[in-house]
Amino acid sequence: MLMIMTIESFKLPTTDLGVHIVGRKRGNGPPLLLLHGNPLTHLSWERIAPRLADEFTVVTTDLRGYGDSDKPQGLPDHSNYSFRRMAQDQVDVMRQLGFEHFGVAGHDRGARTAFRMAMDHPEKVSRVAFLDILPTHCVFQNIKAQMAMDLYHWWFMAQPDGFPETFLSGKEQYYISTKLLKQGPGKGGFTQREVDEYIRVCTPENIHAVCEDYRAAFHIDLPMDTRDFEVGRKVQPPALVLWGAQSHTALRHDPREEWPKYCHHIVDMIELPCGHYPNEQAPDETYQALQTFFSAQLKT
Repeated sequence: MLMIMTIESFKLPTTDLGVHIVGRKRGNGPPLLLLHGNPLTHLSWERIAPRLADEFTVVTTDLRGYGDSDKPQGLPDHSNYSFRRMAQDQVDVMRQLGFEHFGVAGHDRGARTAFRMAMDHPEKVSRVAFLDILPTHCVFQNIKAQMAMDLYHWWFMAQPDGFPETFLSGKEQYYISTKLLKQGPGKGGFTQREVDEYIRVCTPENIHAVCEDYRAAFHIDLPMDTRDFEVGRKVQPPALVLWGAQSHTALRHDPREEWPKYCHHIVDMIELPCGHYPNEQAPDETYQALQTFFSAQLKT
């Protein structure tokens, strides 16, 4: 019998008053949360999520400030866009969906959100997968010339409120198309429909929110992660680390050397045949790695 999978869309409030997160839930089985990166939305998981939904209840969301989720004005200290705040948003959403314990996989900014979630809420996270990042502390403390060129947006978007926003205003189509398809190593792999969707959600409110995300990374997350690193605090849940062979993540550092400094138990570290966007550029290999990792918990 052919079974048609139901996809439920939602818009749920967080504990940050007035902020709602949108997303989709599909499938049956243990809960698995998938978090996207910048400048993407939950659409970035559409090559992966339907297959994972064969054995998991898959939740894909738009991070605060991204996609169709709410985009509050940044606070003076940028704390409402810290990875701690973003992680709490997602814990709030999963709780409202009835999930107190779940797996989580994140790419890019979503992976940084997943990192802080695993640090702050280890009792919530059964397993965690990080896609094509190095830990925030590692990046800031080990930046060299070519890596700084690759990550130009980290420094540009973290400038004071209004400066990067003004430069990007009116140039949304050029900015998104260039960023996704050719600016820096390991880009491309998107359909025109996907690029058009990311242009649609690149509003002035989104640009401000993304800038606040990067300001918070420097002013809030770096000091927080540095304190954790200095006292030896690490991610406790079992972890999977994935990266693209042609991404800046691998071209400028060795993930196999860096990640054990930040995780208590890494189950596997896998280099994928892609650049910075594993979901789009190597969906089969990415799906297989995630399916193997998260299904292992079903056998224990």
